[in-house]
Amino acid sequence: MLTEKAAMYSTLGISKEVFAFGTKIEEELKERFAKIDEIAEYNQLKVIHAMQASKVSEACLYGTTGYGYNDLGRDTLEQVYATCFGTEDALVRPQIACGTHALATALSGNLRPGDELLSPVGKPYDTLEEVIGIRPSVGSLAEYGVTYRQVDLKEDGSFDYEGIKNAINKKTKMVTIQRSKGYQTRPTLSVTRIGELIAFIKNIKPDVICMVDNCYGEFVETIEPTNVGADLMVGSLIKNPGGGLAPAGGYIVGKKKYVENAAYRLLSPGLGKEVGATLGVNGSFYQGFFLAPTVTAAALKGAVFAANVYEKLGFAVVPNGTESRHDIIQAVTFGKPEGVIAFCQGIQAAAPVDSFVSPEPWDMPGYDSPVIMAAGAFVQGSSIELSADGPIKPPYAVYFQGGLTWQHAKFGILMSLQKLADAGMVTL
Repeated sequence: MLTEKAAMYSTLGISKEVFAFGTKIEEELKERFAKIDEIAEYNQLKVIHAMQASKVSEACLYGTTGYGYNDLGRDTLEQVYATCFGTEDALVRPQIACGTHALATALSGNLRPGDELLSPVGKPYDTLEEVIGIRPSVGSLAEYGVTYRQVDLKEDGSFDYEGIKNAINKKTKMVTIQRSKGYQTRPTLSVTRIGELIAFIKNIKPDVICMVDNCYGEFVETIEPTNVGADLMVGSLIKNPGGGLAPAGGYIVGKKKYVENAAYRLLSPGLGKEVGATLGVNGSFYQGFFLAPTVTAAALKGAVFAANVYEKLGFAVVPNGTESRHDIIQAVTFGKPEGVIAFCQGIQAAAPVDSFVSPEPWDMPGYDSPVIMAAGAFVQGSSIELSADGPIKPPYAVYFQGGLTWQHAKFGILMSLQKLADAGMVTL
């Protein structure tokens, strides 16, 4: 069987040397993978419990048109999300275009002129800079009189508690905590660390709204930020919780009044959650959420595999090969643009869709430098599917994530390694 498998990899362009290198590392990760499967099993049961408790029926799988009044499937799905994530309410809609849109909706729905937004974990993800107004943009929070303050993490990745305490003032209405690293090489925040940060902030100002950007973090652990004090939690359905089946959408879960405020911003004052047709996507939303724990586990195995492959080759990786994992993203620093480009071209070559396309860096909207993105996905931009991207600027790091199956994630990493080996950038 091993010979047949090696032959198939060879057919797909993987050399004997790359295959052997990957096989040895995979053997060393069996115990680690078993622990990932245990978390997936727990989370699978958690999702099933939420669906059963919410009385999901066949009628929930159908969509509505027009205004979307009395959409049983939409309303029940929001109950499923609220139950699963332990919150009072949820907003789960195809009208939310992406994770950035979900965050912008939650922020603008709950902030008013004169309020201040605080990030106690350093710079937010690039696309949020224009939402906030760090980089001037039409319709930013800054244009509406919302100010912004930031406290950077310390060099070792720990929270600057003294700086945070000094930054909180009478205008501080909301705190935004980004769980994942974005285009940085800082550690991803564990749910436990997020809980400690929220407790510290609430002790200083109990009425401040604590929002967590949970993109790439859902179902990686057995608990979520809403289980440790987050008032709002936000994410994208074309990442973990969509399970690879959701064709679009995002979610906002948390305390009822804050979720309702977001709904009034997303849709219309006076209408809120009452409207919003689902146009036939309910079935994909439900089934995707059902599959999300095991799909996330597959992506997580791919990230762990990537960390070990590239760490053994001498590259800086975050997290490293043995650290605990709190999202599905793996950062690899190459130190030169050619490495980032070759890696992404390898991921693209391993895709089921558009494998013949060679990605190149380009000036994407919302970014301050050229970005290269590889994703031969069934859903455009889906980063729970095998994908990789990175800005073409120092330190020239690539960010790998996704893989609907472990086997595909593994193939993608081997193909990225093959491209680097062919270009003479690595020696096995």
